[in-house]
Amino acid sequence: QVQLTESGGGSVQVGGSLRLSCAVSGSSLSRYTITWFRQAPGKEREFVGSWFRNNNHKYYSDSVKERFIIFKDNVKNTVDLQMNDLKAEDTAVYTCAAGTPILSSFRLASSYRTWGQGTQVTVAS
Repeated sequence: QVQLTESGGGSVQVGGSLRLSCAVSGSSLSRYTITWFRQAPGKEREFVGSWFRNNNHKYYSDSVKERFIIFKDNVKNTVDLQMNDLKAEDTAVYTCAAGTPILSSFRLASSYRTWGQGTQVTVAS
């Protein structure tokens, strides 16, 4: 059974960088689409970015495009989220999820059955 473990959260100043890592265990990384979501206090969970298994492409939300980059390491079995030029509005709990969604639904949290525990990212202004 696949399991996900996030690491790398923390506090950073506006304009700084952080790198989150989602370690996949119990199964091969190549079997799943891995997607990062985030949830800020009082807000709904939102899509951040995804490595989509079916076409091996990376997708990002408009709010993080050009600032966040997803890296996939097949040897380490990890999917990292490199976050640059962080803004106060990026403050949230970031969680990775694994699943096998189709292209029309991979941005939806309901498409995923396996989730990590989440890691807090705080961007101070």
